[in-house]
Amino acid sequence: MIKFWIIVGFVGQFLFGMRFFVQWLTSERRKQSVVPIAFWYLSIAGSIILLAYAISRKDPVFIVGQIGGLMIYFRNLVLIHRHTHVAPA
Repeated sequence: MIKFWIIVGFVGQFLFGMRFFVQWLTSERRKQSVVPIAFWYLSIAGSIILLAYAISRKDPVFIVGQIGGLMIYFRNLVLIHRHTHVAPA
């Protein structure tokens, strides 16, 4: 069971790290700093998996950190979707 949770932890960390790679590639293509929507989805996916890992390890510091981040990632998606779905006046 321990190997399972270590694999889960590494998968979450990989997804979380990929968000920076996606952000960097997008910025390089556009020649300016850009935070693509995929950044927030990878943040949420990685954070949920890392939260599961933290819960399995019973690590309160890691748990609180992941929950705090999740609230910010979801809020950013809400703001993005509100902005893109506003009806023209």
